[in-house]
Amino acid sequence: MLIPRNLKTPLLEAAKDTPVVMINGARQTGKSTLMAGLFSPEESPEIITLDDFAVLDSARSAPKSFLQQFTGRVIIDEIQKLPELLLPIKESVDRNRVPGKFFLTGSADVLTLPKVSESLAGRMEVHTLWPLSQGEMRGVQEAFIDALFSDEKLPKVKPIETPELLEIITTGGYPDVVKRTDENRRTA
Repeated sequence: MLIPRNLKTPLLEAAKDTPVVMINGARQTGKSTLMAGLFSPEESPEIITLDDFAVLDSARSAPKSFLQQFTGRVIIDEIQKLPELLLPIKESVDRNRVPGKFFLTGSADVLTLPKVSESLAGRMEVHTLWPLSQGEMRGVQEAFIDALFSDEKLPKVKPIETPELLEIITTGGYPDVVKRTDENRRTA
């Protein structure tokens, strides 16, 4: 069972006016899964994973021509494995600024990698996907952090009893762990 992620709406909003949308996050937080389910099947982009050695080798040997084969939207998964693709992505965007053309995922912030000589500043919006939040696990869009930094009065919340709090803490938020129903398997 897939748990809907609260980041989906901001990603789709970014795709309306930004050529490159990036999702950063730790491994196993659900970046690839979120991207794969971002669009309906009719409008689904081509998904390229740089975990595939043949794809990685092809992209590494001729990054510019590798990108030119994609005429529509494209998702490039694990971009940190080949930051050399960022310059050809920048060139592509500068030639034809199409909103939502490139979607990138990565478990490292590619903008801080030493091999990156050109930034996609002004062309890319970066979002971070954290492990599942308590709201996502309960099917609720949280606003606590926003409320915390606003002038609004914080909403009243139901206190959590110690046993439930311990369960929440020990379960964590990584999707593969959360979906395990056997407590021993979750612990492992």
